Amino acid sequence: MTKRVETVWNLRRLMADQGLFKTTELIPMLEDFGVSLSREQVFRLVIQTPERANLNFIGAVCAALKCTVSDLIEVRVVEEKAVVNTVEPSRGSIRNIRPKPARIHRPPHAPQGK
Repeated sequence: MTKRVETVWNLRRLMADQGLFKTTELIPMLEDFGVSLSREQVFRLVIQTPERANLNFIGAVCAALKCTVSDLIEVRVVEEKAVVNTVEPSRGSIRNIRPKPARIHRPPHAPQGK
């Protein structure tokens, strides 16, 4: 078995818990704690889990939303079972899964005029 770490970013939920539904509402709150980010940067941080985050930003978010780091970021250890690639034995010839060839029949000719 292999293990991997999975993180859950809860910024959007924490904002909603405090009645903040617009990402722009977070900008002045962060600026109160010395973190200046553009509207686009804050939008991305709210809707996506960041791959990297500055500790000053994390601290400012926690101070602004009155939460802890563990409220903001959940860390889970996920165990994965090793996958063994096996080839399924064939159930018969390929003939059984091929469609029958189509046959085209020409319509009989209509009688020609006089």
